[in-house]
Amino acid sequence: MDTDNQRSLAAMPLHAITARYGEAGLRERFAIETAAFPEPDRRRLERALAVAARLHAADRRQREPYLNHLLRVAIRIICYYDIKDADVICAALLHDAVEDHATDLAAAGGLPGAMAALAAQFGDRVADLVGAVTNPSYEPGQDQHEQYREHVLASLDAHPWARVIKASDFTDNGVGLIHTTGPRVAKLAAKYAPLVPGLRELIARPDTPLSETVKAHIIGQLGRAQDRFTAMTRPDPDGPMHA
Repeated sequence: MDTDNQRSLAAMPLHAITARYGEAGLRERFAIETAAFPEPDRRRLERALAVAARLHAADRRQREPYLNHLLRVAIRIICYYDIKDADVICAALLHDAVEDHATDLAAAGGLPGAMAALAAQFGDRVADLVGAVTNPSYEPGQDQHEQYREHVLASLDAHPWARVIKASDFTDNGVGLIHTTGPRVAKLAAKYAPLVPGLRELIARPDTPLSETVKAHIIGQLGRAQDRFTAMTRPDPDGPMHA
């Protein structure tokens, strides 16, 4: 990509890059955002991206490769949250690795084995951050959405840096939901909407490692997301749910 196109790409919103250039464009934007990192950090980030690409190679989100979601979550943390911590960005790229591909990380040992494999490759802090945003197995006979919300809020309460990853993940899921169609829309909106107040409170806490400007930006996004989720779950008097 020539210099003019790189400048354009560096200024484009992430979903606009996705729509116009796809995975290749997001990879290029990631390279632009990490170009000034120290070389050892860049190598670790490249390895994390390679592992994420391998694990999620067959995964899709609606009409796009799942890797696009992971790239957007990581890039958003760098360029919009102003975080240059390589551990956090590695964890952002790998945040669904254990939950979705535990056996690919470690053939035996379940979630603990997958976490140990991740720690061996990227260090304990990366593994701890991934663990903090990994959903556990749900108890049968209990509402899964409620269990999801309880787990997320309890885990983020204890892990301030994990709030950074979850905020970017939640933002990307919320934007993605706007472009989702079909019967899953209302179900996903009902899953995410009740999490917004607790997540907003956690982001606002003094120990959340973000600037006040970034916190205000995220809290504003969460407020808009709450409105959208509410609209998506409101019954349409003329027929199906709004989507």
